[in-house]
Amino acid sequence: MDFLFVDWLGKPLWLWLSFLGIVIVMLAVDLGIVHRKSKEIGVTESLVTSAAYILLGLAFGGWVWWYMGATAGMNYLTGFVVEKSLAMDNVFVIAMIFTYFAVPRLYQHRVLFWGILGVIVLRAIMIGVGATLVEQFSWVLYVFAAFLIFTGVKMWLFADKEYDVAANPVLKFVRRHFRVTDRLHGEHFWVKQADPATGKQAWFMTPLMLALLMVEIVDVVFAVDSVPAIFAITTDPFIVYTSNIFAILGLRALYFALAAMVDRFHYLKYALAILLVFIGSKIFVADALGLAKIPPVASLSVTFAILAAGIGWSLWKTRDQAAHPA
Repeated sequence: MDFLFVDWLGKPLWLWLSFLGIVIVMLAVDLGIVHRKSKEIGVTESLVTSAAYILLGLAFGGWVWWYMGATAGMNYLTGFVVEKSLAMDNVFVIAMIFTYFAVPRLYQHRVLFWGILGVIVLRAIMIGVGATLVEQFSWVLYVFAAFLIFTGVKMWLFADKEYDVAANPVLKFVRRHFRVTDRLHGEHFWVKQADPATGKQAWFMTPLMLALLMVEIVDVVFAVDSVPAIFAITTDPFIVYTSNIFAILGLRALYFALAAMVDRFHYLKYALAILLVFIGSKIFVADALGLAKIPPVASLSVTFAILAAGIGWSLWKTRDQAAHPA
């Protein structure tokens, strides 16, 4: 069993396998027991499931704090909060995707569940590449930091612009080169039916498959922001990956509650823009002050303050909408 103690990306292999085991068990319980059959998920169930995921994520963070030290624990918590916050913008885009493809709530959980499997693999690849680059070329952190500042400014300037699903080039390519049905076929991603051109039986993508594809694309796009953001907090691949995955798992569960009140979080995008600029500028500020890095407690405190201000301002500005819903 010596191979379990082999170092992989700075941590023994058993540590990585233990984390993946926890995630597999959580997903197996989710799909195999709780949501074995397609059903419409209500706000209450969404909140309860999300709370369970958040508690598990925080419990894992508590273990990281105990096993790896206070600094690692603080970095995990900061990464967890930042990733969950940035992923909230992802939720708004996913809601647009489901609306565009007319995916009923009955089948949305199926898309989100299979989407998370893609996220687990894609984030692992991106974080592995990022960690290798940072280890080999320390100046890459400054590139990440500058990119975050640029992204934050861009997010602020385009906060009022909605995501145009139909204009996505990948979606256009798929529709041109693959067979796609005009309507949903229950919870199926693929169906076999007669090809109008040849009359022969052929496999067709359904709109549910296109929705899943778009969700994965959106995840990749948002990972381009979130992965550099957490590398600006810590360069430990284990902390980066585990905080990313736990945050995403919890937010996907919370989707059904958030999607019902998307319009009430409009100003959160401005807070996220400020947060990205803050995270990116930390590296340059630390250098200017002659520090190795900004203390984790300071980073976490400012992160909470920015997000609390964004959420509070959003809820305050839309209070009349909540009191008198359309």
